[in-house]
Amino acid sequence: MRLIYYLLAGVLSAGITFGLSIVIWKLSNKYRLYPKIRARDVHTRPTPRLGGIAMFVGIVITVAIASQLSQFHLVFARPGPVLAIFGAAFIIVLIGVADDIWDLDWMTKLAGQIIAAGLLAWQGVQLTSIPIVGGVIVLSSYAGLATTILIIVLVMNAVNFIDGLDGLVAGVAIIANIVFLIYSWILVTSMAQAEYFNLASLLTAVLIGACVGFLPLNWHPARLFMGDAGALLVGLLMATSAISVTGQVDVASLQYTKQLAPAFIPILLPLAILIVPLLDFALAVLRRLRAGKSPFAADRKHLHHRLLDIGHSQFHAVLIFYGWTAVISVGCLLFMFVQAVWAITFIVIGLAVCAVFTLAPLARRRTPDAALPSAPDPSTPDAPAPNQRGTV
Repeated sequence: MRLIYYLLAGVLSAGITFGLSIVIWKLSNKYRLYPKIRARDVHTRPTPRLGGIAMFVGIVITVAIASQLSQFHLVFARPGPVLAIFGAAFIIVLIGVADDIWDLDWMTKLAGQIIAAGLLAWQGVQLTSIPIVGGVIVLSSYAGLATTILIIVLVMNAVNFIDGLDGLVAGVAIIANIVFLIYSWILVTSMAQAEYFNLASLLTAVLIGACVGFLPLNWHPARLFMGDAGALLVGLLMATSAISVTGQVDVASLQYTKQLAPAFIPILLPLAILIVPLLDFALAVLRRLRAGKSPFAADRKHLHHRLLDIGHSQFHAVLIFYGWTAVISVGCLLFMFVQAVWAITFIVIGLAVCAVFTLAPLARRRTPDAALPSAPDPSTPDAPAPNQRGTV
């Protein structure tokens, strides 16, 4: 199937999501459907958090329209997995909206996430094998079920953890999913017209569209947040797409043709595109456990908070996250197109550039005092007194 149909699905998803986001933003402000500002929040005025609803509805309508087109017949060859995906998404959005409004406890949220992930695994959207050097590990039904649930819950929470700055999750998801769409499209065209590869491509395309449609209202200064409903939904669909591909690649046949990259990229690429959220998640869990707290206890020590604390603006911090995500995910995908040395060179140079921009405020702090402008003499009549603002 031609790539244009996936792109059109993404455009449709973007348009529907954008229109619904405006409606939800206006209704939320009219009826004051927004929570109070919390101590860990970066924004300074109450902002609606129901953008995830617009994203969910936009995705559902787009997939429903796609189901009526013959070009997507392979995606809907077996309706069970598709229905399970949107059943799980509906559960996640309900939990997210309830948390955004009533602030649910972490055990309730985790239980709902496990139920949603279990529904997916039960309907066949699960890992059946894991490629390794020289072969493949075939998972038993119970091992595949447990591993799938663990991965989905992990990715959902990792994405939700970085949802702290305007445009952060939406932008990171756009970059990461564009890379994954390219990869899944390669599988569709070069390996086999498999329903799972087509399903991953369609889910990825409509998710990109939903994030693109939502981003204009979420860009700094944000008028609408996606909330837990949106962040968990993004994580769920990203994990589902990755699992749909990873568990279906025929590694045995690829080994005979010496095409090992497709066997390992399904493992490496999801990790690469999620490296920043997963790193933040791991650091947060370790930090909270060491302090004797719940791993889901909220705090203001996430990576994006630390970037603000060292001197970055919200805009610069978000761009830095975009940069890290693009370098690692694109670099991983390059192994399929160029020699390994060039892919590694791209990653090393890209990471070095990102590191320079990330640490730039710390370098400015080390500027010698002699290079700084001297303070005005308080004895001068026209100079303002210390710790007071002068007027022009």
